[in-house]
Amino acid sequence: MITLRYHIVSITAVFLALAVGVVLGSTAISGRLLSGLSDEKNSLAQQVNDLQNDRNALNAKLSEADKFAASVGPLAVKDRLTDRTVVLVTTSDARPSDRDALTGLLKSAGAGVTGEIQLTDAFADPSRGDQLRDLVARLQPAGSQLPTAGDPGTRAGGLFGALLLLNPSNNQPQATPDEVASALAGLSNAGFVKATSGVKPAQLAIVLSGGAAIGDSAADRASTIARFATQLDRSSAGVVLAGANGSANGTGAIGVVRADTNATSILSTVDNSDTPAGQVVVVMALREQLEGRSGRYGVAGNAEASSPGTAG
Repeated sequence: MITLRYHIVSITAVFLALAVGVVLGSTAISGRLLSGLSDEKNSLAQQVNDLQNDRNALNAKLSEADKFAASVGPLAVKDRLTDRTVVLVTTSDARPSDRDALTGLLKSAGAGVTGEIQLTDAFADPSRGDQLRDLVARLQPAGSQLPTAGDPGTRAGGLFGALLLLNPSNNQPQATPDEVASALAGLSNAGFVKATSGVKPAQLAIVLSGGAAIGDSAADRASTIARFATQLDRSSAGVVLAGANGSANGTGAIGVVRADTNATSILSTVDNSDTPAGQVVVVMALREQLEGRSGRYGVAGNAEASSPGTAG
């Protein structure tokens, strides 16, 4: 006779068997799962290792390419700027090592460097734009005419063009030595520039910047430098705006210029001046400016070629 006790024991035995089965099954599944995860981890680790090796190999090749460019650079630019004069304008984030390398290449090219003007952080600070614009108007040399545009970058470019660059039509200074000294002193006292002593007007100019602007008002600060360099070009025989990695981005001065067809039609840009190859291209682009041509050079996606003569 089947009793209630028999039913209870039977049901209990069934559930116990199920529980044991689940435990044994989950243990087997867990083992397979852990084994699969371990295999995947090992595969990913190998991929990371391979990528690191590839990166190291590429860095080694780039290092060798930089060494080669640095060694042949003086020969590549030799006599390209014979008897020409160049003034350097650097932004606050430009690397001194890039400036020094460019100065050496300019001398190898036969050019004379007439001095350097460093723009401070305040120069491109939007909060000080009105002050810069008013100061530029007061420091304007007699007989010169500032551009009608109201933004501080363009207005400052007009003033600096008169102070630092020779008239492209007659190769004569556009301001007297006293006017140059007085204006630079005024800009320096206001905290907008740092000038080396004895700066003289030149035929050509290089505006050397860093990478992309960062932080608040980055786009506005990049725009100020871009408009400054563009207006400077209108006052001279030629200007090249050079920048480091990131300078061709949307918040980089070169990126702003390249987005403006009116600017790129006259101003040359080089977006890799933090490399020996890019520094050679800056000098080559400056020579091209003398011939009335401009270009967008470097390695960024919005460059048209790596250097003059290699486009399309």
